[in-house]
Amino acid sequence: MKRYIEDSAKYLRTRGFENPEIGIILGTGLGKIIEKVNVEVEVSYNHIPNFPTATVEFHRGKLIYGSLSGKNVLLMQGRFHLYEGYNLRDVTFPVRVMKELGIKKLLISNASGAINLNFKKGEIMLIDDHINLQGSSPLAFRGVGEMGERFADMSAPYDPEMNDKIEAIAKENGIVLHKGIYASVVGPQLETRAEYRYLKIIGADAVGMSTVPEVIVANHLGLPVAALSVITDECDPDNLQPVNIQDILSMAGKAEPDMITIFARLIESM
Repeated sequence: MKRYIEDSAKYLRTRGFENPEIGIILGTGLGKIIEKVNVEVEVSYNHIPNFPTATVEFHRGKLIYGSLSGKNVLLMQGRFHLYEGYNLRDVTFPVRVMKELGIKKLLISNASGAINLNFKKGEIMLIDDHINLQGSSPLAFRGVGEMGERFADMSAPYDPEMNDKIEAIAKENGIVLHKGIYASVVGPQLETRAEYRYLKIIGADAVGMSTVPEVIVANHLGLPVAALSVITDECDPDNLQPVNIQDILSMAGKAEPDMITIFARLIESM
């Protein structure tokens, strides 16, 4: 695996991906931050050696290099999910490549459903901790100890310093920002009423189908990480309505300007 990572990074360096400082993974409906980036080069995932290929129609599938708030950034426009048929090493391979290219910090965004009904559609949750319900680990493979500590510590998976800065930025800019626990499931089906009740019992504030594997690998690599979750639907098991994917995308778009503000100001402060 290490050779595959090095080959991917070598190819990207030949394309101009030099000295990135911050990696950003963009979730569902959260791609407009690209408009704020001074883009220098971009490449489709299917041109990068050893990279998986995005299969979800609203995930563009590009790696983009440029500058934002005076820092060199590396953005994943489109991510990979277990529900697309990938394994956890595929899902997290880009994080390892970004670290190989030199990023020092990782920012992640996603769309999620609110288990905590105090959280409303279009609002943002800062992930403070998570629950891995995906059934495995991206570190569960032979040779993982060559790339970092096999028994990665997860006592504080989300960087406290970046989280504090995010909370201060939200307050300064009048942005509603919740703080909570994110549960990651496999999907792609959404949860049943009984599953939403279960998630509430075990302490989840929001549920989604991504992020946790990427965070585990970031911690394995010693890479400080922060993650924001846009609340796109409210998961009330006593009043559950059929899901509308277009409504989910619309809610993600509604929150996007606030998320862009937070990420841009955070990067500026680094």
